[in-house]
Amino acid sequence: MSAPAAGILPESALRRGRWVKWIGGASNHDLAAIEDLAGLYALAGVHCLDVAADPAAVAAARRGVAWAERRGAGRPWLMVSLSDGEDPHFRKAWFDPRRCPPACPRPCERVCPALAIGVGATGAAGVAEERCYGCGRCLPACPLGLIEERGHGLAAAAVPGLLRQLSPDAVELHTRPGRQQAFERRLEQLAGSGVPFRRVAVSAGPEVTAEELWQRYGALRVHGLAPLWQLDGRPMSGDVGVGTAHAAVTLLRRRGRRLPPGPLQLAGGTNASTLPLLERHPEAARLCAGVAFGGVARRSLQPLLQEAQRRGGSLLESPELWPRALELARTLVRPWLERTHPRPLRCCHPSP
Repeated sequence: MSAPAAGILPESALRRGRWVKWIGGASNHDLAAIEDLAGLYALAGVHCLDVAADPAAVAAARRGVAWAERRGAGRPWLMVSLSDGEDPHFRKAWFDPRRCPPACPRPCERVCPALAIGVGATGAAGVAEERCYGCGRCLPACPLGLIEERGHGLAAAAVPGLLRQLSPDAVELHTRPGRQQAFERRLEQLAGSGVPFRRVAVSAGPEVTAEELWQRYGALRVHGLAPLWQLDGRPMSGDVGVGTAHAAVTLLRRRGRRLPPGPLQLAGGTNASTLPLLERHPEAARLCAGVAFGGVARRSLQPLLQEAQRRGGSLLESPELWPRALELARTLVRPWLERTHPRPLRCCHPSP
């Protein structure tokens, strides 16, 4: 495996506090955008691409990586997302557009960061399932309360076979309070796949206690799985400014030293303000192995994705557009790749 563009392999990046992950969205099956974004962020030097545990989404991400490799990028880890039960990351918005009043100003359409409302493949004015990634912003925006969320999960029996088919480098498990037994069952399914995962990322918001995460840690070690703790400061909030960056850093400062061994990564509303804010708190900064970017990573490139679509092609196929998109991606990623600080205090377990 060749090194990513920044010159640091994923495990080394975790140890040096320079890890960067791109989140495609666990509910997102917008295949054209996944391919474009995966390619551009791989070329920008991220160490991991996190997409839905879906064959089409994984194939799209791998096409993007292949494009980036042809331009000198290293190969980032491919991570797929699962949950140990019902979770907001595994939902999509839905409404019946026939119930919308003709005069409705459609605030739902304005707040949707994925442009998933009114652009369905069939031309219907509802939610385009292939674009929605479940952020939930449209739910309170509807003045009549017509929008609902519909969860979707993966049957337990299907998990081992799907993971063998996808053969990812890593898995992310979203967990919520009181689900230790469900978490353990999901780990049994991971082990049953026979796939040698580099890391199992555990994504948890502030409602999951440190004590529960120690229980999750015990279950991971039973199976010889190396953890990566994802502190989700504002789950599914999207990037709405410096306030969301505060949430992730605050969670790290409050929880960091109480968590089990393994690298800690910030997520949930992370944006360009996250690193400057983190560095105001040196002790917390030394605990942080890296960051995950989701909504902000897509939104910064959204105008160019739209322009490529208007031209009838993909962003990666446009020699006029993709260099501009790459510079935007690098602007977000580069500060973390070039981060200089003492070696993180967290213990990083070796890969199994």
